[in-house]
Amino acid sequence: MEINIRRVTIDDVSALSVIARQTFYDTFTGTCTEADMQSFLDQFYNKEQLSRELLDHETFCFFAEVDAGPVAYLHFREDYKNFPEIKKWKALELKRLYVVKEFHGKGIAQKLMDFILNFAAEKKYEVVWLGVWEHNLRAQKFYEKYGFVNSGHTHDFPIGGTPQTDIWLWKFL
Repeated sequence: MEINIRRVTIDDVSALSVIARQTFYDTFTGTCTEADMQSFLDQFYNKEQLSRELLDHETFCFFAEVDAGPVAYLHFREDYKNFPEIKKWKALELKRLYVVKEFHGKGIAQKLMDFILNFAAEKKYEVVWLGVWEHNLRAQKFYEKYGFVNSGHTHDFPIGGTPQTDIWLWKFL
């Protein structure tokens, strides 16, 4: 299976909205009420919001494609506002890495992770950091394989009225 990685453009916003909504729903369904889930998806993964993100020149978003169709996406940027302690270093935040569940276990997440780590090294970032839901053990194990460790910091990541907590992991380069 050939996996192609390409930058998402504004012309891809509809496809990005579909895959973002689907993968977030599949990952977090059952962890909150259906009303909270739908409200979250409508707020953060609508075409207008995603268009704003794509038009921001400091935001990087890439599709992983198989047979010319997106099966995963990666979203990252240099961002310090949610984790002020990270300002000590030149830091890149991995905001989203999601794979359509039918493509789990096929090396796609690994290819995207290699991509962002290579990008960070080429651009001389000192650290890559991310938030992962405290109960998403599969994702935590994936990140640990890449050398990410618990920073000792957490942050609230509610889905609507349902409280959730993310653990901040980091990897120094």
